[in-house]
Amino acid sequence: MFTGIIEELGQIARIETTVDAARFTIHGPLVVDGAGHGDSIAVSGVCLTVVERTASTFTADVMAQTLHMSTLSEARVGSPVNLERAALVGGRLGGHIVQGHIDGTSTVLAVTPGEAWRVLRFSVSLQLAKLVVDKGSIAIDGVSLTVSNISPATDATQWFEVSLIPETLAATTLGERRVGDQVNIETDILARHVERMLALSAAAKTPEPQHATAPRSAS
Repeated sequence: MFTGIIEELGQIARIETTVDAARFTIHGPLVVDGAGHGDSIAVSGVCLTVVERTASTFTADVMAQTLHMSTLSEARVGSPVNLERAALVGGRLGGHIVQGHIDGTSTVLAVTPGEAWRVLRFSVSLQLAKLVVDKGSIAIDGVSLTVSNISPATDATQWFEVSLIPETLAATTLGERRVGDQVNIETDILARHVERMLALSAAAKTPEPQHATAPRSAS
């Protein structure tokens, strides 16, 4: 479990690929401090498991499904990544509950600069749009953010916006995002639970179809 408060800007040091997986070695001296075999570290929002570590790097295996669903499939040696260790029990929850189980990727549609803030607009699929609400929480490349604007529900194509402060722009990879870039997104786990409960409730209320009974023939 993570909070979406990025601890360190890391860098991909090595990528080894196989037929259906990849092994990433990532430079991040802060997050490997105290990390052990089997520990979880979020890499741009994707929860990965440490299989090897040095004083400044850790190595993790990435399954084909994770590569398919995330921007890790496009990562290269030297690519910057947002890093966060798993949350400590009893610590302050500075962001929101982030699992590191992303829903997929999103595209940067617009970047609007301001004096101190920068507003980024992202695409969102119709399937996920119902889980994104104004002033709600969302994780983008592992960064816990508050949704500042959403598209009207009647629009054929859906989008949402976040407003980024200078600290977020400087301390994460979001400061380098440009129109057309792909990012990993994870919707709020609470919204996903509510959606599932409502779907099951609606299904339970749907009457079962009545099967017609063939009339009996007169004997």
